[in-house]
Amino acid sequence: MKITKRNGNTTMYDDEKVVNSILKANQDISGEEITRAVAVNIADKVFSRLTKENEIIATKDVRDCVYEILTELNYTKTAKAYAEYKK
Repeated sequence: MKITKRNGNTTMYDDEKVVNSILKANQDISGEEITRAVAVNIADKVFSRLTKENEIIATKDVRDCVYEILTELNYTKTAKAYAEYKK
C-alpha cells in the first residue's frame, strides 16, 4: 500500500511509523496504557482496513483510521491525544 503525503509525495506504508505515533500519543495518558504489542496490533488493523479500500491512501485516511480503531477499542483518551499529536 502506498501513502500520499501532505506535500504530494508518495511513499510505502510503514506500520512502524503508525506504532510509534500511537505510543507517543499514549505516553502521557493515565489509565490507558498501550503496550508495543497492542500498538502493533492496531497498526495491523489499520493496514488491513485500508488495503481493502485502495492501493494508494492519503495520510489523512491513515490518521482517521487509527483514530477510529483507538476509539473502537475504548482508548478514547489516547485517540484524542493522537488526533492532537497528528495535527
